[in-house]
Amino acid sequence: MVKAYYHLPGLFEFYELYRVFLPLYREHRDWFYDWCEIGSIYGAPADCIWGGGRAGFGENDPKEVLALMQEYGISARLTFSNSLLKEKHLSDRKCNALCALLEENKDVQNGVIVHSDLLLEYLKKHYPHLYFVSSTTKVITDFKQLVEEIRREDFRYVVPDFRLNKAYDRWKTLSWQEKDKVEFLCNECCWFGCKDRKACYEAVSRKNLGENREHHCTAPESEQGYCFSKAMQNPGFIGIEAIQNVYFPMGFSNFKIEGRGLGSALILEFLLYYMTKPQYQLHVREEIYLDNMLDLF
Repeated sequence: MVKAYYHLPGLFEFYELYRVFLPLYREHRDWFYDWCEIGSIYGAPADCIWGGGRAGFGENDPKEVLALMQEYGISARLTFSNSLLKEKHLSDRKCNALCALLEENKDVQNGVIVHSDLLLEYLKKHYPHLYFVSSTTKVITDFKQLVEEIRREDFRYVVPDFRLNKAYDRWKTLSWQEKDKVEFLCNECCWFGCKDRKACYEAVSRKNLGENREHHCTAPESEQGYCFSKAMQNPGFIGIEAIQNVYFPMGFSNFKIEGRGLGSALILEFLLYYMTKPQYQLHVREEIYLDNMLDLF
């Protein structure tokens, strides 16, 4: 059976939600689609200068977080996709300690999502047992350039810019080995015509480095924030029907769900939509809301 491997947001940010959801996923596997699995959960704690994409805000104990992932056999990924790192930043104690902790797990290989080649070379040397993911924060919109990125031996996965999601004719030209490395970003809400995407990511990188220069997104309706219903109307959106009927037949199986900067309630909606059979979605909501509402929401 062909399967979708979902890479889910909020390793540290939504630890409490996953602490409740993962037992349900294991004990009631029949509530969830048999054609999907959890490939990894990604994120970063607050105050990680190597962080990028979104500013981290998770405060949970990294050892507890990693223990949960190990218990359920799930790969943990650190979102260390800061694009503005310099040599002086590589000695950061907190970020190095997190990488060392991830490397301790011998049962499931953990990884790091990276943007900076400087950081990549450092991590390859000091943490050789981790795998690496090329971050969508590179905003590679030229397909030839993307193929070059996919062919780099450094990366196990490459996350394309979401605006290439529907370039079906070009995706079909990849080899099966290359297709295995592609990880599509499914639920991006950003304006499809945005020209500031790289600037937005660089603003997050600066923030994580302690620089407080503000960046104001100029995309239409950006002040409204993230709405899943809006994301579903995005030309780059990938829903479950497309995963099964379009991407599976083309040979793709890795799909990333964004949402680290969102709340637990919205993350739950992603888990329901992408993983849970419709007839059991209420069951999952009840298990999580009724027993844990005060703690999670």
